[in-house]
Amino acid sequence: MRSVTAIRQSYASSKTELQARFTEPAKTAPLLSELASLTDQTLSELWNRHEFASEVLLAAVGGYGRGELYPYSDIDLLILLPDQPSPALLEKLEIFVGELWDIGLEVGHSVRTLADCLNEAEKDITVQTALLEARLLVGDTARFSQFLDTVHRHIDPKEFFDAKLIEQQARYGRFQNATYKLEPNIKEAPGGLRDLHLIGWIAASQRLGRDWHALAAMGMLTDEENRKLCEAERVLRTYRIALHWRAKRREDRILFDYQHPLAKAFGLDDLASAGRITQRASEAFMAEYYLAARIVTQLVPVLLHALRARIFSQIGTKPLPICADFQIRDGLLETIDPDLFTRKPSSMLALFLHFEQRREASDIAPATLRALWHARHLIDDDFLAEAHNRQLFISLFREPRGLTRILRRMNQYGVLGRYIPEFGDIVGRMQHDLFHVYTVDEHTLMVLRNVRRFAVTAFTHEYPLCSRLLAEFERPEVIYLAALFHDIGKGRGGDHSLLGAEITRQWVARHPLPEADRELIVWLVTHHLTMSSVAQKQDVYDPEVIAEFAALVKDQRHLNALYLLTVADIRGTSPKVWNAWKAKLLEDLFKGTARYLNSQNITAHSWLAERQDEALRLLRLYGFRSDAHQPFWKLLDTVYFLRQDARDIAWHTRVLLNRMHATEPTVKAKLSESGEGLQVVVYTLDQPDLFAQICSFFEHAGYSIFDAHIHTTTHGYALDTFYVFIPDSRHASYRDLINYVEFELAQRIAKKLPLPAAPSARLSRQQKHFPVKPHVQIRADEKGKFHILSVAAGDRPGLLSTIARILAAKRIEIQSAKIMTLGERAEDHFLITGSVLNDERALLQLENDLLQALSPN
Repeated sequence: MRSVTAIRQSYASSKTELQARFTEPAKTAPLLSELASLTDQTLSELWNRHEFASEVLLAAVGGYGRGELYPYSDIDLLILLPDQPSPALLEKLEIFVGELWDIGLEVGHSVRTLADCLNEAEKDITVQTALLEARLLVGDTARFSQFLDTVHRHIDPKEFFDAKLIEQQARYGRFQNATYKLEPNIKEAPGGLRDLHLIGWIAASQRLGRDWHALAAMGMLTDEENRKLCEAERVLRTYRIALHWRAKRREDRILFDYQHPLAKAFGLDDLASAGRITQRASEAFMAEYYLAARIVTQLVPVLLHALRARIFSQIGTKPLPICADFQIRDGLLETIDPDLFTRKPSSMLALFLHFEQRREASDIAPATLRALWHARHLIDDDFLAEAHNRQLFISLFREPRGLTRILRRMNQYGVLGRYIPEFGDIVGRMQHDLFHVYTVDEHTLMVLRNVRRFAVTAFTHEYPLCSRLLAEFERPEVIYLAALFHDIGKGRGGDHSLLGAEITRQWVARHPLPEADRELIVWLVTHHLTMSSVAQKQDVYDPEVIAEFAALVKDQRHLNALYLLTVADIRGTSPKVWNAWKAKLLEDLFKGTARYLNSQNITAHSWLAERQDEALRLLRLYGFRSDAHQPFWKLLDTVYFLRQDARDIAWHTRVLLNRMHATEPTVKAKLSESGEGLQVVVYTLDQPDLFAQICSFFEHAGYSIFDAHIHTTTHGYALDTFYVFIPDSRHASYRDLINYVEFELAQRIAKKLPLPAAPSARLSRQQKHFPVKPHVQIRADEKGKFHILSVAAGDRPGLLSTIARILAAKRIEIQSAKIMTLGERAEDHFLITGSVLNDERALLQLENDLLQALSPN
């Protein structure tokens, strides 16, 4: 009898040999079973050392029970007892389990009698599932067969089916129902291995075969479907095995950290053309995953439908015909003729149009979706050239409901990518820009969903302005089509907005749309990033900025459409990118531009007068006399009034009027108008490194600066306004935060303490694998009065104060700062002045100093 040490060494050695043999994807299934078999032998040897009675059974459950064991998965065991255990038996079992841990097995175990199993199964669907997969390792075979028979008798297939579908829906919800995330969970996400397990569990509850060949033999799968599903399963299994060994732990997320190394391990290389990478190896690697996940999401619903039909009695309900080709049965839209799509291919588009129009249809019948999947190849050049099909496709976008759902289905079953081949090119395409969390096609459908959400009355409270604008927008299909095409130019090696606009121009020219709508769709695709850029990089309260933007949009219809698309686009990138501050900037830019477009002969002077009048009106609400503001306003020049919102002018006047000549710094803070974060004003005698001091304070406190307005009064005082976001402040008292900022920041400025070192931070995973190459550009503005410094770099703590230190050291003054953070990428813009900016050599040195400081360590 071997010692535990010898068993441990033998197990580790054998497992290492198995890993060395994992060189080809075709060996996936044998490896899983061989690893399970190796573990079976090891467990049996350890079990037999203790001479348990034959009535005490050792069984594998869970994935291990299926005979599949991934390198770092838990080993789930059931120790089945004939009756309640004696203290001596419990002691022996405790020693056995300890030995399992000693040899390095990650064990999850339960010790139960049959009655215990049945009681737990009745309370917990996951216990039922585990018991269905039980496999005997050691013990009496006849007793184990009786155990399985008893378990099956106590499981109601109908209740089990419904419970597992509810479980699936909840699981999908945790992943936002998105198959194409950039860092997907290969096990749990839609299209992952868990969906395949679901079919196995439901089949097991009916005592059907466990593999796809068995289901195909029963007519539930065609030969082609069986082949594709087996291939998809092989890919998912292979990737999960490789992921475990690469991570050296149980890791089911295909994180950026692993994508490139795994791609290399699978023999994939970057593709390059004309000196630039056109496709990363990791992109090709992930494309294989997305294809497999897509097959799973296409075929699992078909199998679920077939299994449901076996479980639930099929009472012959009378179908409701809705036309010569389609009918509704039990709430499902279906074809009357199973061969309809082959005989009449245009019906593939008609199917989705009927689904939009018929509220009584809750879904499309799986058999019809299966027929659609098999017929999608008929969407060819002749199909695309038919005027009737073009009219049908445009009609989809004119229905008041169901568009997002049917486009997701069309994408899932390959119809959308065949009707718009350029869309097919972006399906499963990765985006390595550090702020998107979805593939291009998934992001596109998210944006379209966001626009459609504006049209749903139940969501009007989320974005009231957007909901009103869309409700009033004539022919809203223009915006829906622009959303569908806005990123279609990605992955083509150039400016995706311009490339996408050309693709869109050619497409809309072939479809029945008014000429004005065609022009607007192309314009929206061309400029879908413009409004976001202006709002986040320029001063939306500057009348010159408003005038220039108004000249671009030209009219209210273009402005409304661009605003709606911009809000939907930003919200569709990542939960981290959208925030209340960006919402406020966009809304203020929209309202300022709308006012400009609807006014006649507006000038900077009239703009200034109206802004001051509005500020005075607000001051009167606080009881100020009509002339009380004058001493303070005399210290401010025209530039200040043009670059401040009327509400901020009134606030500054209220809090600073009695401290105009104070010798001590004044810091005042309030909850931001956006409702998120704080607005902080700093008023003090100007000093060279003031901006750096303030940035350093906020950075060390863990606050993010969204925006900054820097101004110097006519008597040499700095009047600087900052908008800061405070992470994890939902449960904090804003009054306490305000008190902290006001006191601590004023003390720091008053004491003129040396600037502390910038906070250190490791690069995020995204920046580590997809680093942002720092970019610095300095150029004179159009009037030659200021210079504009544009900086792009990976975001990190201390970034802003690092820039400020360098500028202060060169005696460069910051007039304003626009801070834009897109996920892990920072794009900051500064309006600066200083004599050094007129010296070309000094200017070049400044750029080099900034680039060196911003480069990742």
